[in-house]
Amino acid sequence: MATGEEGAGSDLGLAEATQGFLLDARAYWVTRSLIAWDVSDQETSLFLYASRNATMCMSSGVIEGYDSKVELQPENDGLPSSVTQKFTFISSYRAFRIPSSVDVATLVKCQLAVASFDAHGNRQDVTGLQLPGVLDDMFAYTGPLGTIFSEEAVSMYLWAPTAQDVCVNFYDGPAGPLLETVQLNESNGVWSVTGPRNWENRYYLYEVTVYHPATANIEKCLATDPYARGLSANSTRTWLVDINNETLKPLAWDGLAAEKPKLDSFSDISIYELHIRDFSAHDSTVDCNFRGGFCAFTCQDSAGIEHLKKLSDAGLTHLHLLPSFQFGGVDDIKNNWKCVDEAELSKLPPGSDLQQAAIVAIQEEDPYNWGYNPVLWGVPKGSYASNPDGPSRIIEYRQMVQALNRLGLRVVMDVVYNHLYSSGPFAITSVLDKIVPGYYLRRDSNGQIENSAAVNNTASEQFMVDRLIVDDLLNWAVNYKVDGFRFDLMGHIMKKTMIRAKSALQSLTIDEHGVDGSKIYLYGEGWDFGEVAQNQRGINGSQLNMSGTGIGSFNDRIRDAINGGSPFGNPLQQGFSTGLFLE
Repeated sequence: MATGEEGAGSDLGLAEATQGFLLDARAYWVTRSLIAWDVSDQETSLFLYASRNATMCMSSGVIEGYDSKVELQPENDGLPSSVTQKFTFISSYRAFRIPSSVDVATLVKCQLAVASFDAHGNRQDVTGLQLPGVLDDMFAYTGPLGTIFSEEAVSMYLWAPTAQDVCVNFYDGPAGPLLETVQLNESNGVWSVTGPRNWENRYYLYEVTVYHPATANIEKCLATDPYARGLSANSTRTWLVDINNETLKPLAWDGLAAEKPKLDSFSDISIYELHIRDFSAHDSTVDCNFRGGFCAFTCQDSAGIEHLKKLSDAGLTHLHLLPSFQFGGVDDIKNNWKCVDEAELSKLPPGSDLQQAAIVAIQEEDPYNWGYNPVLWGVPKGSYASNPDGPSRIIEYRQMVQALNRLGLRVVMDVVYNHLYSSGPFAITSVLDKIVPGYYLRRDSNGQIENSAAVNNTASEQFMVDRLIVDDLLNWAVNYKVDGFRFDLMGHIMKKTMIRAKSALQSLTIDEHGVDGSKIYLYGEGWDFGEVAQNQRGINGSQLNMSGTGIGSFNDRIRDAINGGSPFGNPLQQGFSTGLFLE
């Protein structure tokens, strides 16, 4: 309870009191006019509380510090089908109507709570609210996002309907001081500003003033642009770049569609999985400055390229590259890497445990990571570029795709849309959860972030998450001419998102986009588990649901029958290739 005492103790008391009823969110604001909550007492009355400055607290069982209090009316018809189809897991919740006179667009920018009272006016329960439903209902948006270039101007757009204020901080280079701060203006949840063309090549961060449920406070969050097309090292700042600038294109880039390897049918595809760093990190035939990066694929006489040529000649059609977008866990600045002394390790006896100990000691600071730690989906990973600041990562990724296509191999990108590396208002690697907190991440019935996909599960059932995924795929297909996409944990993505992605990609044409979208292949991991299992959050991209869509799914039944064993069974169980057909 807040004691009202002055000084630091007062702040601590307020924080503790707040945490008791606002750091969970068991009620759902599902449309502009409806709130759903799992309350059973038919005599219950509900009130909605809002505080623009996030000063609500509980004192002697009474809610204090709010700016407005609104009584909600029971909706006797319950939740409409449009709501229960989207939020199947709360279909049994009771519905309460918000008066039409309430300014909902203003309230969603506030600290919010809903409280229930019995027939005698005694408070029964109080909780925070989950807002994705009302945000989709009121602010779903299909207009421009990111940076849009014209001949004389640059326009910047950011979707942030819960933000109280947004400005853009421009900096002097990737690590230099602040140059100026420019205010953005809001229209129906979208913040925008138009400036001179000479903003191009500046570095910037958005400063978003917003209520954040992780802290129950109004926070000033510094965030990169979710639609960034360029970055500084370690994604500390967005680089304001025109991705169509001719200086970013390798020679003959625009005509690459005519050089793509022949593909008559998706059934002809054979795929080789490859890690970008592993391909060349220890290849002495590759220029030492290119090893472990995008440029290694342009070294025509290297041992690795010679091997890929042989695979291509033998019938390999596609090269699946493990995550190559901006991910966390590997420093983009190579001088910061720590590596083991391989010469010293080679002196140790084969049975020693010192080799492993040496690797474990630096594993958080070495350059090795599979890459399944998404920070920003739309920009190539900086550690694979010769220079993580500026244009190198864009140019070199394009050179890699071009070189592989000329070897006779189409390029598949491993995309990880099911989770994010970070969340909350503070981490540099947190982006989406700073801009519209609580929207992009899927939460459980208590309002806590779901982590079944690894950590910070995303929620493609939300309109703007679905849109961001499809927009990002189009970015890679058009701007980098990627030939296919492998979806990590596809079962955690909604089927409608996958179908919309396929339709958008296959509509691309050489005449309009420089890409033949009909040749872009989609496939993924259709595992059905976690909070999305059995369509609990909507029809998901599981094996059974994806059947007949033309989108491929990994087949664990064939895998286990051939190899034997399974992730969940006896590893010694024989399969066809491990002797079952003989004995």
